[in-house]
Amino acid sequence: MQCHYCDDEADIAVEKDGLKVGVCKTHFREQMAELEDADWMDELDEQLDIDRRE
Repeated sequence: MQCHYCDDEADIAVEKDGLKVGVCKTHFREQMAELEDADWMDELDEQLDIDRRE
């Protein structure tokens, strides 16, 4: 499977409702970085009250 964003081979693929999308590691990391900066993620984290123990 090809990456959704470039011509590289997809390293990660997800499927939902019959739709399958793949991304390479580079674009996966870019998408994760964007999600990390999203304000709604902070709000969701507070709502879920996740206890992160190291």
